[in-house]
Amino acid sequence: MTEEERPRCPHCGEPMLKWQPPAQNTWTEPYQYVCFNDECKYFVEGWEYMEQTRESKTSYRCRYNPRNKLCDPIPVWTKHDLKDGIIE
Repeated sequence: MTEEERPRCPHCGEPMLKWQPPAQNTWTEPYQYVCFNDECKYFVEGWEYMEQTRESKTSYRCRYNPRNKLCDPIPVWTKHDLKDGIIE
């Protein structure tokens, strides 16, 4: 899949990367797309939002599910989380 064909993050416009969920998960899809732009507003502002509303030192990245064509958050505890699942 070329960069033009990949879904783009609705928060920063960057192409999302193909990501394989870990073996222990509840998703039926073999892969999804995640925005790994560390400057993405959604990811950057998520740290403060989660601290203020959940007293949690976490954030989230935008995840796109190709089966239902929906974007939703996927939690992360560091900026490096999930990156080992990038498959492209």
